[in-house]
Amino acid sequence: MEWTRDRIVVSDGIELAYEDIGEPDAPVILLIMGYASQLIVWPESFCHLLAEGGYRVIRFDNRDVGLSSKIDDDRPLNIIGLRLRQQFKLPLNVAYTLDDMTADTVALLDALNISRAHIVGASMGGMIAQLMAANYPERVSSLVSLMSSSSFGGMKPKVLWHILNKAAPDRESQITHSLKTWQLISSPELGDPEQQLRARIEAAYDRAHHPAGKARHMAAIMASGNRQKLLHKIKSPTLVIHGDKDPMLPLKGAKDTARRIPNARLEIIEGMGHDLPEALLDELVSLILGHVQGADAEA
Repeated sequence: MEWTRDRIVVSDGIELAYEDIGEPDAPVILLIMGYASQLIVWPESFCHLLAEGGYRVIRFDNRDVGLSSKIDDDRPLNIIGLRLRQQFKLPLNVAYTLDDMTADTVALLDALNISRAHIVGASMGGMIAQLMAANYPERVSSLVSLMSSSSFGGMKPKVLWHILNKAAPDRESQITHSLKTWQLISSPELGDPEQQLRARIEAAYDRAHHPAGKARHMAAIMASGNRQKLLHKIKSPTLVIHGDKDPMLPLKGAKDTARRIPNARLEIIEGMGHDLPEALLDELVSLILGHVQGADAEA
């Protein structure tokens, strides 16, 4: 199977880069990636396996990352200041929220003439997927919330401070900083080797390096608050997948997500951190295909 690659207008001023693989008329699995992460973070082998299960698999760059539109916004971004305002329940002045990114996702389906899809969201992408299932139920055949949460918070302090500690702007410093980030959040015993991580980070840097978008993604997450009061609205068949070694979004957030979504199923992956390591791809694909195929059979 071959990838189709394109960039398509989804709304005024926003174009999203996407790739798809699989039979054009097959049911769609839409993959939504997380904070500051490009579509290529979804492993190619993972996408191929899903497509071989009988699905058209689409992955895309969210706004402000990768090859999608960059937002023209010059307001200062102080993440620590935003965090303090968030804690005191003060309004946050940000360029966009997760609701806007959710609208982008729905608009992508519209632009591709797709009426419904199975939605798989990882991390921040899981938050967007939850919002989509709650607010656009007619577009969601099923939901997979992967290493995500019902709220923001609980990140291990050493991970948070590393992310907030900006690297020098040169290529090598940026790549080294990103490598350290991935090493901090990856599955402790099952994560991919350093050389493999570095190669992926270098590929992402050379494809599209955009630090301002990274900060705006974090601001969007913070400004959007939690989804706890919305989750009960979700009627789509829902699978929540989370690792028991996730230092970025703790397991308790996934448990809360599954508890609040009617009839949701929680699968806890032993040894998994906040990544998609090769060692776990077969298990993840099996869980996701079982879920979406079950939803299709009941539709």
